[in-house]
Amino acid sequence: MTGQNGASASRDAVLRELREGRKFLLLTHENPDGDALGSLIAMQEILTAQGADSVMYVAPDEFPLPYEYRFLTLTGLVSIVPDDLAERTVVFLDCGNIDRNPVAAVKREEAHILNIDHHHDNTYFGTVNHVVPEASCTAEIVWDLMRGLGVERTPTIAEALYVGLVTDTGKFMYENTGRRAHEMAADLIEAGVDVHSIYQRIYEGIPYGKLALLARGLAKVERYDGGRLTLTRLSVEDFAQAGAEENYSEGVIDHLRSVEGTAVAALVRDRLSADQRGNRKVSLRSSDDRIDVSRIARAQGGGGHRQAAGFNTSLSWEELVEFLRGEVAAQL
Repeated sequence: MTGQNGASASRDAVLRELREGRKFLLLTHENPDGDALGSLIAMQEILTAQGADSVMYVAPDEFPLPYEYRFLTLTGLVSIVPDDLAERTVVFLDCGNIDRNPVAAVKREEAHILNIDHHHDNTYFGTVNHVVPEASCTAEIVWDLMRGLGVERTPTIAEALYVGLVTDTGKFMYENTGRRAHEMAADLIEAGVDVHSIYQRIYEGIPYGKLALLARGLAKVERYDGGRLTLTRLSVEDFAQAGAEENYSEGVIDHLRSVEGTAVAALVRDRLSADQRGNRKVSLRSSDDRIDVSRIARAQGGGGHRQAAGFNTSLSWEELVEFLRGEVAAQL
């Protein structure tokens, strides 16, 4: 964990880079969530406000974005890596491992990388690493940097940061919600964020296919070892019959996590894209303070937070259940 002095030094170093840099390329992890997108958009606006030439890259196959984030403003977005990449400082946001972004061109040895993140298992892959595990979300770190740079909170910046904050804290209900998260929320509300409107856009007006997919997932719930492992699976056929997009599975795992006696909840879903067929994505949530699900995910090449993590796998269902049961038991 980054100590106070270390975080202060890395903050100063990143602020210097952001002030002095003239050209930037902003990136985040694959399958970007609310914190990833909010941090990306806010940093883009912050750098543009300083007069820098900044663009944010999101791969073409990430579109359309999950329905709940399609209202966000994506000014400065590119889906092709700029020809002048070698001249740009690369800023990774909310990305614990450089391999979570598919852009091979930015992984060259001579790349100048700012790594801004809050994942406790970050691999410190940047030229400058500003990793603050104590932060509730990466958006909180961007908010702090914005204030350090003296950039004014515009409506676009405030909305993007609030999206990152409210989604990564689970509407302020997760363990990572501290005093500073509420101070940040108050500051953004003062800047004009419409809390109710954002709540409606993210959490209400869900497509029927999402509800149908949830029903299929709940019908397949299995529990092991006295209920401490609660999991379900969603197949290609489940998505097809529900008329659901791949991202509609978000939120299913929260229902499993809330079941009495559950220490670890897992959602196992088939990957739908042609190049990922045969693979599954495993999402993990911990309800027991003794269990760090990021350790379980790292054992399969993934990662994340103590209470929320994930990985991809080609293990059979039986092999996967056996692996998860063993990993959970090993931490209890």
